[in-house]
Amino acid sequence: MGEKQSGIKIIAENRQARHEYYVLEDFEAGIELVGTEVKSIRHGQINLKDSWCSVKNGEMFVLGMHISPYEKGNIFNRDPLRVRRLLLHKKEIIRLFSKIKQDGLTVVPLSVYLKGSRVKVKIGLCKGKKLYDKRDSDAKKTAKREIERTLKQNGRE
Repeated sequence: MGEKQSGIKIIAENRQARHEYYVLEDFEAGIELVGTEVKSIRHGQINLKDSWCSVKNGEMFVLGMHISPYEKGNIFNRDPLRVRRLLLHKKEIIRLFSKIKQDGLTVVPLSVYLKGSRVKVKIGLCKGKKLYDKRDSDAKKTAKREIERTLKQNGRE
């Protein structure tokens, strides 16, 4: 019979999250979607820019994740910004909830990808960066880029 593919294809990444936060830990979670949302995600019609996660009644939800309506869809299209439930083990949710409450951390979706035929969300337990931390990481990134550029130019000559 047919073999399952375990290949991972990244659909969307939240690059702003890595700029705004230190990612302390990351988790893989499933996400509860309807059919037309899955089709939109497969076409790359998803935006994670201003999304975040919260725990309510022992379940974890992702808010602010924008999935554009499927253009060939019909009445089954849902609200693009609706709240979607994340599928995690109860122990993981309790652990994340305690970290959020005690340490003042936050949970942010880092990326959405296909693992085989399933849509997965990589969420990160994050700590906010201060302005000077952002400047410092930007300066390091610029310095690294300059070094690579000079090495590349010297290598050709």
